[in-house]
Amino acid sequence: MNGIGVAQPPVVVLGAGIAGLVAARQARRLGFAVRVFEAGPQVAGMAASHTDADGFSYDVGAHFITNRFAAALGMAGKCRVVRRYGEVVPVDGRFHRYPIGLLGVPRYVASAAAARLPRRGNSKPLNAADWFRRSYGRALAEEIALPLLEAWSGVPASELAPSVGDKIPTSAARTVFLRGAARVTRRAVAIGYCNAQPQSAAVFHVYPEGGVASLCEKLASDLDGAVSVSSPVDAIHVERERAIGVTVGGRFFDAHAVISTAPINRLPGLVRGSDALAAYEAFRFRPLLLVNLKLSGRNLLPDVVVWMPDANPFFRLTEAPMSMPWLAPDGATMVLAEIGAQIGDVHWRLSDDELIALCAKSLSRIVPDAETRLIGGRVLRSTIAYPVFDNSYEADRQRLGHPAGTGIAGLLSVGRNGEFDHILMEDIYWRTQARVRQLLSA
Repeated sequence: MNGIGVAQPPVVVLGAGIAGLVAARQARRLGFAVRVFEAGPQVAGMAASHTDADGFSYDVGAHFITNRFAAALGMAGKCRVVRRYGEVVPVDGRFHRYPIGLLGVPRYVASAAAARLPRRGNSKPLNAADWFRRSYGRALAEEIALPLLEAWSGVPASELAPSVGDKIPTSAARTVFLRGAARVTRRAVAIGYCNAQPQSAAVFHVYPEGGVASLCEKLASDLDGAVSVSSPVDAIHVERERAIGVTVGGRFFDAHAVISTAPINRLPGLVRGSDALAAYEAFRFRPLLLVNLKLSGRNLLPDVVVWMPDANPFFRLTEAPMSMPWLAPDGATMVLAEIGAQIGDVHWRLSDDELIALCAKSLSRIVPDAETRLIGGRVLRSTIAYPVFDNSYEADRQRLGHPAGTGIAGLLSVGRNGEFDHILMEDIYWRTQARVRQLLSA
């Protein structure tokens, strides 16, 4: 029990999404009492799952997880195996598998080879545009990677940090092997979904019964009543640059440590007694319109995910029932269209019905009878869809990932929004456990 007496204040966690609940479970495993305060009316946060009256299921955040992650949560026996996953991108009127299929486009191969030639000096890339041109070659970067990046971020690639390009270090040969393993095993082997643990043919995608939100529900139930919903934290109190407690609904709670999953640019506004986090107020998230189109038929897209570099209006399409048929009724499917936006812009101002009609019409480029197949739809507007790695605050972003990133002792910021990083659910799990252990062992 770490030698902590019964009077020791609890570790207070802000947010009952996957990161907050994993942090609370880890703190309890280390012998600390915990309190979790969730602003919303239920647990799960961005991992929420919904099923509508027509039998269509929606996962707000992640669509699936890995079997390794499910086993770590004690959910292995309550998941279905995902049999298929693939990504394609249109080039010259044809859809090519991403990324290996692009090696069949001669100009991309030639351009990538030229990018590998020795350079004068050995300077590091200055921005994301430079990084992608050096890594992929000018042709592929300018035709595919940079248009997608700019649609996703809303910022010119020349203004983004080179770290946007940091991905799972998977070689082309390794990717080919894992894709081959997926065909042999008839399982969607996970490629590029976790950096903290190794990739292998034995790690594949699964879908929890009851949706991805059921993971959070399981974690919350294991915390024996330590989670309070509809309880937004009003303030985090700091004395002598150390977190000492929080205020919730006008009531003060002592804290041994405070772990926040709040978006990092909102965290400075919660802190009382220190301005150590002031730099993080400048960090920006990209808003996103998620337009779910309910359609008759199944397997309408050329693969599960279609990247659209022209971003007119969407930059990515996902037909999740192609991988997970249980997400839609028999004879029907659902295509998620993602539109990068700014609050108040022309797309943001459209009504839900107008967005559904716009996306169905645009989908007709790929599915010619999409408009006649349309059954209905659902729109989600996310104001904090993706962290934008602007070069102007990249040094502060890098500092945030260090053990003392917040600059306040006993205050830790975790999760995708709290760490302001492009991390998926399994990485959040392993990283949060490690960071909480480090915090509470100090």
